[in-house]
Formats: sequence, C-alpha cells, structure tokens
Amino acid sequence: MDTYLRHMKPGSTYRLTNFFGSKTKKVYRVADPDVTIAFSWKSVLSDLTDTSAWFPEDRFRFHGYEQFEAACDLKGDLYDFIGHIKLVNEQALNESFVLDEVEIASDRRILVHVQTHDGPVMKLYIWDKVATAFCEKFRSLGKPPSVIMVTTVNPKRLGGALSLSSLSSSRVFFDTDVHQTREYLAWLESNSEVANRVNAEIVTKAETATIGELLTYMKQEGAKVAWFECTATIDDVVRGSAWYYIACGGCKTKATKGPTTLMCRKCGKTEITGAAEYLSKLSVYDNNDHASFVLLGDAGFELTGKKASVLVESYYEANEGSGDDHVVPVPQVLIDTIGQKRTFVIKISKHNLEGKTQALTVTKVLPLEVPALGYDLAADVVVSPTADEGVKRGADMIVSDDAKRAKSG
Repeated sequence: MDTYLRHMKPGSTYRLTNFFGSKTKKVYRVADPDVTIAFSWKSVLSDLTDTSAWFPEDRFRFHGYEQFEAACDLKGDLYDFIGHIKLVNEQALNESFVLDEVEIASDRRILVHVQTHDGPVMKLYIWDKVATAFCEKFRSLGKPPSVIMVTTVNPKRLGGALSLSSLSSSRVFFDTDVHQTREYLAWLESNSEVANRVNAEIVTKAETATIGELLTYMKQEGAKVAWFECTATIDDVVRGSAWYYIACGGCKTKATKGPTTLMCRKCGKTEITGAAEYLSKLSVYDNNDHASFVLLGDAGFELTGKKASVLVESYYEANEGSGDDHVVPVPQVLIDTIGQKRTFVIKISKHNLEGKTQALTVTKVLPLEVPALGYDLAADVVVSPTADEGVKRGADMIVSDDAKRAKSG
C-alpha cells in the first residue's frame, strides 16, 4: 500500500503486471466480483493516459434491516450500511457531546444506535482500528455528526437482537464525506419528523431488575456493562462527605485544577467554567436486599427537582463567610427524599464487574407516577429506619474527593 497507493488517483486507469489472481472467497465476501487481484512485491503499475477500456462503476452495497436480518450469522457477503445516529455509547448527541476516548481505547469498541429512514433501530459495534478512525473523524468535525455510513459490516445476533459489527475492512464516513452521506443528510433535514419518531429513551429502555438480581448479575462470569431499571425505597442519604463535584460546564466531566483556572481533560481545554453536579450517596432497599446507589449528574435533578449548581450557590450566598474549601452540607431537598419509593436506571460499570466497588451508579430517576383519585396513599408510606441503621447501610458507598466551590475559569 505504501508503495503503490500514493501514485494512484481516483478515476485514472492503470496497467498492472506481475500480480496474484484468485477466486473471491465465499465467506465474508466484501464485493460483487468473483475474482480478486492482489499486488505482489514484483508488481509494476503504469498509468494509461489513452485507453478505451471501460469498467463498471464500483457501487456501495447498502442493506436495510430486513436484508440484514435475512443474512444474519450466515457468514456470507458483507454489505454496507447508511443511516442516522440515535446514540453513541448510550448517549444522545448534542452540541456539547464529547467522546470518552480513554474509555473507548480501554473497551476497544464504540456502540452506535443507528436507524435507516423510519426502519427499526439497530446496534452498530465499531471495533479496534475502525473505532480509532471513528474517533479521529468525529473529533475533526468539530460537532457531532448526524449521518453515518460504514462499509462491509457483519450482521450478527448478540443478546437475541440483530446487531451490525465492523471488520478490519470496514470504513467509516460521516455527513458530507461522500455523495451518499450528503444525499442522506439532505433527506434527514427534510424529514426530521419521520427520523425522530423513535426517541432515545425507547432505544435504550433498560431491563427491569431487583437489587438482588443486580448483585447476582455483577457476580456472573462473562457479565458486561449494562443498564437496568430498579425500583427501590430510599433508606438514607449519606452525610458528612461531599455530595457534589465540580464539573466541566460542557461535557460534565470532573474538572481539574490548573495553576489559575479549571481544566477539562476530556475536552482538552485549559480554561473552563465549572458547575456543580450531583455525586450523592444513597442507601436503598427492596424486599430483603439493600444496596448503595450513587446519584450522578442530571439524575440528582430528576430526584429532587433542584439543580446542584443552584443549591451550592444558594448556600454560599446565605453563608458569605464560608471559604472555597468549605464542605457544603447535604441539602434538605435530598434529605426529604428519604422514604420515597422510586424507579432508578442503574449502570453496572466495569468497576462493579471487577469487584472494585459494590456501589451502583444511578444515571436516571424516572418520574413519580401520579396516583389515581381515591387512592390510599397511607398504604404506601414507608417509615425510614433509624439513623444508625441508615449510616451502617451506607458505609460501603464510594467516597468522592472533597468538592470545591465552582469557579469561572
């Protein structure tokens, strides 16, 4: 490739001598032709400036859901996919979205939920070097793309659902890279209502599990990072330690202190505006099981109805003599949630599976169901255990670094 590719130009015709010729393999075939030509170290490539030779246009071979379903796990031809992005690594895209390239390098893959026009949503797994190329292209755009095209994907059934998986031969294209992505982007912009009929929450609806089932899943051999819905009663809120952290105002990653400003390792910015985000520890229970939940980011707002940044600023306004190193006490709105029975979306992380922590991360808290008229609320009132029992149940939770007051960088 290093020898020949730099001399070749799209649309030009060449004569090749001294090459290998073979029948195209039937397993994982990437193109229509029956014959494969391979360069050798003796190959000679010469440019033909005047030739009447004609070659059929090399076209992408796009498939939709039904065609991929029919070809699933057959190890036959590998076709191309084009569609619009619903999620990247379980997150919806917005202007402030930033890829976690450290996590991607560790997992060696990216999970993209994709959809063609108004068809079913599929999972697209992008692996290894193709994932690296995805990150480089994504970063170079300056903003999240809407359309993705991936060549030679392998349809496989993972966890009972149809998924598409990249191979070493796969290539990734975004919004305006080629004619086909530009054409699809134009359709997407003109048919946004059709494209958005399926929202992100439906795409990632989590499986329901009890606390006991979550703890059992974490111990299973071969268990992977996963999301579950768990209904539990809040037993206590752990106090005496920081209940929030200072985050990058853009990507919400924990900010780091520079010489004179706050910095973000994920965004790569050396000067950011910090904002307080929830990192609160809850002791919860259901049936005969109890666990430690860590309330993270927007999940805290969904539980309390108050943003962490507003609560922190309000505290400092009411306590002007407090220094930046002062630990803000747990706010009353969090303490008032004790006794509530709520449904939490829980992420089983790599730290849980590796046994580094038993505390489970809450990424979302579902709204309370409004009881019907005439419903007996007293029947569902739960009396909180004693303070000593609550502290004992919360003792195994993660302890974060002391949170500091947000500053503008």
